[in-house]
Amino acid sequence: MIRFLNVSLMRGTKPLLEGVDLTLNPGDKIGLIGANGAGKSSLFGMLRGELHPDQGEIDFPAKWRMAYVAQETPPLERAALDYAIDGDVHLRKLEAELARLESEPESTENGIAIGDIYSALADADAYTVQSRGEQLLLGLGFSLSQMQQPIASFSGGWRMRLNLAQALMCPSDLLLLDEPTNHLDLDAIIWLEDWLKRYAGTLIIISHDRDFLDEIVNVIVHIDERRLKRYSGNYSGFERQRAAQMILAAGALAKQQRQRAHLESFVNRFKAQASKARQAQSRMKALEKMEELAPLRAAAEFSFEFREPLAAPNPLLVMEDVDAGYHILDEHGDKVGDKVIVSGIKFSLQIGQRIGLLGVNGAGKSTLIKTIAGELMPLTGDATLGKGLSIGYFAQHQVEMLRHDESPLWHLSKIAPTVREQELRNFLGGFNFPGNMVTSPIRPFSGGEKARLALALIVWQRPNLLLLDEPTNHLDLETREALTMALAQFEGTLVVVSHDRHLLRATTDQFIIVADGKLQPFDGDLDDYKDWLFQTKLGKGTTVLPAAGKDNKTAFPVAAAVAAPAAPVVDKKDQKEQKRQDAEQRQRTAALRKPIEGKIKRLEEQIAKRNEQKADVDGKLGEASIYEAANKAKLKTLLADQSFYKKDLAQLEAEWMELQEQLEGLAA
Repeated sequence: MIRFLNVSLMRGTKPLLEGVDLTLNPGDKIGLIGANGAGKSSLFGMLRGELHPDQGEIDFPAKWRMAYVAQETPPLERAALDYAIDGDVHLRKLEAELARLESEPESTENGIAIGDIYSALADADAYTVQSRGEQLLLGLGFSLSQMQQPIASFSGGWRMRLNLAQALMCPSDLLLLDEPTNHLDLDAIIWLEDWLKRYAGTLIIISHDRDFLDEIVNVIVHIDERRLKRYSGNYSGFERQRAAQMILAAGALAKQQRQRAHLESFVNRFKAQASKARQAQSRMKALEKMEELAPLRAAAEFSFEFREPLAAPNPLLVMEDVDAGYHILDEHGDKVGDKVIVSGIKFSLQIGQRIGLLGVNGAGKSTLIKTIAGELMPLTGDATLGKGLSIGYFAQHQVEMLRHDESPLWHLSKIAPTVREQELRNFLGGFNFPGNMVTSPIRPFSGGEKARLALALIVWQRPNLLLLDEPTNHLDLETREALTMALAQFEGTLVVVSHDRHLLRATTDQFIIVADGKLQPFDGDLDDYKDWLFQTKLGKGTTVLPAAGKDNKTAFPVAAAVAAPAAPVVDKKDQKEQKRQDAEQRQRTAALRKPIEGKIKRLEEQIAKRNEQKADVDGKLGEASIYEAANKAKLKTLLADQSFYKKDLAQLEAEWMELQEQLEGLAA
């Protein structure tokens, strides 16, 4: 087990941990959470022996083998697969020793030593290491050809995947993972989840992905107020327990404050009276001994909202027979050909659509987003933009596009040069850039702070179409939740690529997929996508997507076939054949019902959500204070929200009725 015994840690002048005691059991899968700067990475540093506590000790078995992800990847010419296998340091030492022994002259002693090495190699699974390494890299998104490429040819994000591969290749009793999903696509995250669920050792993960934590961990350790608090269960369980603790703490604090007020009142009234002096002194001592209860605080909430778009063209964009990809240039910068990534795109965006874009790594999601955004021109075909279209585009490289020697205020004033500085400061303050921070160069800012600034610049421009390509990279849990809430209330059209399934579930209501070079509808939810990935890209099985839209001509073959005509009357000798045909008919009908039932389920969830939102607005409109002159703007917003929810509910309920009729038609 791992034990923290009275551990305290300072970083510079900042105390991170004070007198911490904690026990973690062998085999636990632990999610380590806390605000940015709370000390999560420093705690990992102590476990690795790179940092030492200022007080106390951390104890775990000396024989435990530890694995963790290196933060640096040298630009080596070594092949990616060999580099991943290098993670098994023990195996590589055995191989090196075998090579040394085989290079020496033959002798009895040498032969025995070589035999011992071969036995040790067998124990280390040396004869399966190549296939294990390939399977691991395939799961993390590498192709077989990429595995033979030198490390120096990969970008920083791909090198971090190779470091993760090394950590997973290393046989270990304790595995430390610090934000392992930051550089992964959804398909790689789903594969990693499955791998970590089967990991037999003790696992500690730092992650801001709540769905990832929910799938894997059975213990949460929360760093708060320089303490470590252990919670049983996953992240959702932690939230419930934390909320209950806050309610109890608030009650205890209120009770103590009432007791303190009563004691102080008695002392003040009777301390001057000789007959009551002894009792007053007794109560003064009770006051001194009463330990001050600190309120159990939640993290300071951060929230923002997208401003109402200035225009609402419909459709916003239409693409006809578009091929998306890149021009191939020669060494002089002249075009010598085209690289088509996604072909034959027939796609339109209507006002109010909320689309999640799915697809395995390298399928072309980012290429499609860039083409819609206008960063890449269509190689062939036509893209027609609606009049008044205003695009807010957040790319994976958006943070790198910022000027690191300039301040948040400088960045905003570049896109709003005529707006008063105080108004810009107020706006940036709403994104947690207060005081001097708003005029400071952003170079020392954290990745999350830079991402927050990039979001603020998009929000200011009041887009009616949001294109988001992995917007949650570098964001902590609090900011992710704020972004999720803001997107859920965004009044424009949304297309999002994200590995954060909580964000996808909360902000989108339909999915499309880029697969095999085509853009296709995906008539299913994220659980269906996970199943499809394990059947195809992450395993063996069908390449059929969940039932695609009936009007889509470029989709994968649809699992559900058209209902067959009624079978003719047959005599007894054909009853067996008739039963077989009836069974096939039932299967076809069930296949036709499944996508409709899935749509009905999602509509019911949306209707419930809209009813809840409408009830909240109705409640606020029922308060007398909302009609005061000071709340005029708020009243206007509430009335607009009420109108929108009514209209949307009517549309959702009409769609629900139509789907119910389709189900009844299948049953007839």
